[in-house]
Amino acid sequence: MTHHEHAGRIPHLFNSTFVLGGVYKNGRLPAARSQKVRLNPQRLQEDISLGSPKMAPYTITYFAVRGRCGAMRIALADLGQDWKENVITFDDWTKGELKSTCVFGQLPKLEDGDLALFQSNAVLRYLGRKHGAYGKDDREAAFIDMMVDGAEDLRLKYVQLIYKEYDTGKEAYLKELPKHLSVFDAVLSKNKSGFLVGDKVSIADYTLLDTMLNHEVLCGHVFDKFPALKSFVEKMSARPKLKDYLESDAYKKLPINGNGKQ
Repeated sequence: MTHHEHAGRIPHLFNSTFVLGGVYKNGRLPAARSQKVRLNPQRLQEDISLGSPKMAPYTITYFAVRGRCGAMRIALADLGQDWKENVITFDDWTKGELKSTCVFGQLPKLEDGDLALFQSNAVLRYLGRKHGAYGKDDREAAFIDMMVDGAEDLRLKYVQLIYKEYDTGKEAYLKELPKHLSVFDAVLSKNKSGFLVGDKVSIADYTLLDTMLNHEVLCGHVFDKFPALKSFVEKMSARPKLKDYLESDAYKKLPINGNGKQ
């Protein structure tokens, strides 16, 4: 999620409470060390790591929402990776110091040692290549890119609704939604493996799952007419490491967006 999607909206988050964790071990916080904290600028500016930074090879810097980090966190959890969260407040962002260090003036940021990456889909591709979730050859990688971009197109329509047209355009959006979902349902039906591309999970699956979970909150019966897509969401969500993460407070109690809509 870019800073444009959050401008003037992040303060809403300071009225909610959810479980914040520092180091996510294999996609989840150690239960005994999880803690509920009230979101406020001072608290969120602190280093909330619950363990040594050496425990987590990755650090995500982002706002206190799922937003543009949804698929990224889902990927890390399912791939069995640990990561640390560096939560940024609206006040931090508006000061401009952090923004000036971001290549495109946007978050999220992923750090892997001395490597700093911006643009969430670039991060996903990096993680996919590094951890074997980017297809078995160039052909599969190309189809994965295509599906990631297709899911991104739908995500952008969703963002437009959430931030600009929620009160006036939701009915029209839901009327148009089946046309977009039918594309993914057809791909999944044809592939037969349960994944979008090939016979193993890829970053395309993580991107689509994140987008579908957001739409499930928007409209609970969204998959009723799309059996392959419904099966995909159920099977992906049941993958052991991913299931642990999706059922954790760190995921469930984190707002999807920064304006109070979901």
